[in-house]
Amino acid sequence: MSYEITGKLVARFDIVQRTETFKTREFVIEKSEDIGGRVITNYVKFQCVQDKTAMPDRFNIGDDVKVQFNIKGTKWVKDGRENYITNLDAWRMETVKLSQESGQSDYNDMPPPAEMVDDLPF
Repeated sequence: MSYEITGKLVARFDIVQRTETFKTREFVIEKSEDIGGRVITNYVKFQCVQDKTAMPDRFNIGDDVKVQFNIKGTKWVKDGRENYITNLDAWRMETVKLSQESGQSDYNDMPPPAEMVDDLPF
C-alpha cells in the first residue's frame, strides 16, 4: 500500500553505506496543520534506499514537496528481547507549487497530460 504527504523539506542527510550492496539515506519534511484553530507541526523522517538515495538532491531545503512512500516494519530478536522498527520508505518526490487563486497543486516535474484518446472498442 502506498501513501503520500506534502510538506516542506527541512533536512537532508548523507548517504549511509549499510553493507557492500545496500545503502540508505534519510530526509525530513515539516508538515503543519490547523486543528481547531491551533497549528500543529510534525517532522516526518523518511528513508530512501539503493537507487533512490539521490532523489532528495533534486530539491532545496525549504522546497514544498510531495512524497510518496510505503510503510515497512521489521522485527528482530537481540539478547532474547524482541525489537521492532518502522520505516517510511520514500520512492518518489515531486516539487509542489500551490496556486493561491485556485488552491490546487501544480506538480511541476510531471509531464503535461497527453491528449485524451478513447480507444475502447465499444
